[in-house]
Amino acid sequence: MSYPPVINRPEKLTSVETPKKDALGRPIRVACVTCHSLRPDAPLPQSAGELREFHEGLRFTHGTLTCASCHVPGRVDQLSMADGRTIEMLDVIELCSQCHGQKRRAFDRGAHGGMMGYWDSSRGPKLRHNCVDCHDPHTPAFAGGQPVLRPNDRGLRQGGGH
Repeated sequence: MSYPPVINRPEKLTSVETPKKDALGRPIRVACVTCHSLRPDAPLPQSAGELREFHEGLRFTHGTLTCASCHVPGRVDQLSMADGRTIEMLDVIELCSQCHGQKRRAFDRGAHGGMMGYWDSSRGPKLRHNCVDCHDPHTPAFAGGQPVLRPNDRGLRQGGGH
């Protein structure tokens, strides 16, 4: 049996984190549609500076794109492709791939985006990251980070190596 790769579908694509915590101390999330469904449809802003009620303080530095370049007015769960089709928010990788084809090809080969799970697909699935796991779609420049644990490699242990 060969397990197909599984691509992460982060909660942040369909909900926002609140400052409140659940009984286990985890942030409580609220579905985007909870607030967006209460408001009448309106034209999307042309810039983050126009945001008044939702997403105040959002930074946006993604070339010459505007909100309507990716979002569908009145459909918080949909994204707009360049050819006019709409796709589910959870399929954001398809949207990103329109402009970032080289990154997508590298992602498909396992050279971009990182991976967890099993390299041997007969033992279990490869768990692939989603674009938005590492990149904020509104400000996509990779912010970097530090590993939580140093690698446990015999070549890196004190006294080990070549």
